[in-house]
Amino acid sequence: MIRVGRNWVGPIRIALTLLGYPYCLCTSGIRPPTSCSPDQFSARVSKSLSTSTAYSLCVLPPSVFTMPSSAPHSKARCPKYPGSETQRFPVPDDKVDWKTDWPQYSPVSYTATSVLIKPVWADQDIGSFSPRFNALDGNVDRRSHEGDYRVEQGMPLNPRGRTGLTGRGLLGRWGPNHAADPIVTRWKRDSAGQQVSHPVSKLPVLQFVSIKRRDCGEWAIPGGMVDPGELVSLTLQREFSEEALNSLAASPQDRERIHKHITQLFNSPGLEVYKGYVDDPRNNDNSWMETIAVNFHDDTGNSVSELPLQAGDDAGQVHWIDLDSMLSLYASHSHFLEVVAKERHAHW
Repeated sequence: MIRVGRNWVGPIRIALTLLGYPYCLCTSGIRPPTSCSPDQFSARVSKSLSTSTAYSLCVLPPSVFTMPSSAPHSKARCPKYPGSETQRFPVPDDKVDWKTDWPQYSPVSYTATSVLIKPVWADQDIGSFSPRFNALDGNVDRRSHEGDYRVEQGMPLNPRGRTGLTGRGLLGRWGPNHAADPIVTRWKRDSAGQQVSHPVSKLPVLQFVSIKRRDCGEWAIPGGMVDPGELVSLTLQREFSEEALNSLAASPQDRERIHKHITQLFNSPGLEVYKGYVDDPRNNDNSWMETIAVNFHDDTGNSVSELPLQAGDDAGQVHWIDLDSMLSLYASHSHFLEVVAKERHAHW
């Protein structure tokens, strides 16, 4: 079992934030931090959100956890755009808001080649077609969890403000690009099967399934993009099966066993932890990431806990990891896990 530590990255992030500088550190507890501009940064970010969900949810009230709407998105202003040599136009904290007049703003335009070759998961260039923003556009949901966003000169504007870059970057859709993040947890148990409590907090310790991303080496919650017209519940189940259990490479017999256990867990009531904008280094002025994070808990340990974890799809490694406030994870995943721990009265 691997524990991921914050090391010296946390204090640096805090210092940069206090000084007003955007940061983009792609870190893990396994290797030294690196810049969030890997050459193999995944462009598999297409796919939009369906109009309904099938899983049973215990939805937290908005006051429990929301990403602060007034906070400037730091990762979305990462100086060098991921997977490229493109430098963003520098945007200071006090110029992020679109309401702030800034005649000097001159963002860089960039769309990755992997998007320009017109894969099935990507939109065409605006002008070649006329998307219906803030609406269900065929089977592509262009509505934002943040509410209606502005559209100027036919282009959608990032609801959190300026990023220093226009176009789509690595993202397939103009406007919101919808994802789903399944947070699968269990209680940590000793060799006798008894729950383990933390020696300081005296609260039971939760473990969650974490993958090490191939693109930037950070540990993260397994997740992925929602296919057009796909139920979010199916996305959550599919992404977990592919990334944490390598179901795509499994034998028919093993695949059936995986499906049985996964269906059992994902048909249980899920705790919707977060729904909204994600501060992601791939974001830009016209395309951005949004997600729904849902916690599925194997309370007895006889469901997913019985399946051997095996990295697949976009994952480099996969492990059960203890929930702890010292975790350093991809994007906003630490915040999601904090909510899970507090809701389940576990150690954090």
